[in-house]
Amino acid sequence: MDRRTLGTTGFDVTEIGLGTWQLGGDWGELTDEEGREAVRAALDEGVDFLDTADVYGDGRSERLVGEVLDERDAWDEVTVATKAGRRLDPHEADGYDAENLERFVDRSREQLGVETLDLLQLHCPPWETYYRPETFEALSDLRADGKLAHYGVSVEKVEQGLKAIEYPGVESVQIIFNPFRQRPAERFLREAEKRNVGVVVRVPLASGLLAGAFDADEEFPEEDHRNYNREGEAFDVGETFAGVPFEVGVKAAEELEAAVPENATMAQFTLRWILDHDAVTTIIPGSLDADHIADNVAASSLPSLSVDRHRRTEDVYDDYVREHVHHRW
Repeated sequence: MDRRTLGTTGFDVTEIGLGTWQLGGDWGELTDEEGREAVRAALDEGVDFLDTADVYGDGRSERLVGEVLDERDAWDEVTVATKAGRRLDPHEADGYDAENLERFVDRSREQLGVETLDLLQLHCPPWETYYRPETFEALSDLRADGKLAHYGVSVEKVEQGLKAIEYPGVESVQIIFNPFRQRPAERFLREAEKRNVGVVVRVPLASGLLAGAFDADEEFPEEDHRNYNREGEAFDVGETFAGVPFEVGVKAAEELEAAVPENATMAQFTLRWILDHDAVTTIIPGSLDADHIADNVAASSLPSLSVDRHRRTEDVYDDYVREHVHHRW
């Protein structure tokens, strides 16, 4: 699998990584062993970038990632990114202070079983956080103390990403970007590339819509966020189906199938579309299925999509999706 350099971190990471939200929950029930098997399957496919967070299963995801890397003695071969901040209750900008951040970082170090976190990302903090230099100074202090090697921000909105990269210590931004969320390509990706900031793309398959996996009658388990967060009841609605109303997304995905090459799946087409944007460093689709993980990894080997296929993707976005998402994120 091809690799790209993550901003100024010096980490050369695989174009396809693994998001481990599923290991913590919110996607249905699973056992610890099923979670570990997903990480093993990704490593077996050559994936060397794993993304997790301290709130995924209240630390469960971090713990399972750490256990597999210990088991494989693979820490020197893999970059692990985690996130902090969503443990705050209430989740307010004032909570992103030095004391809380150090507490969160220490907990993640313990859950993963490491002295130094490879990459610590603020976890979609409130808007006001981006105007608190002391928050980013606290991260720099934690880096100087050896508790983390690099830091970045996971954002909901393009404007937040643009503000975050004004801080020189921010080396990466995690953002939602896919054929149903195209706004980052207008300006953000260009600015990130100009500043040599790594870009980690999450929710690439729009919670499965862009894998062509669903019809309009699809039902999801009660504990699956695709059931309980469709209107943003639990967290930002943009994290579920990329913010696209489910029925609209199903129809748009059906229309997009005409752009998919014969030798590719819908998921591979989607991931290749994202990788065709050079500013993207790595993509972190989440899956517990070994075959799906292998399918995702194979997208890195596909040739770039033609101009006509990119144009068709833009047309579907304009016709079905833009009005629902473009002005919001």
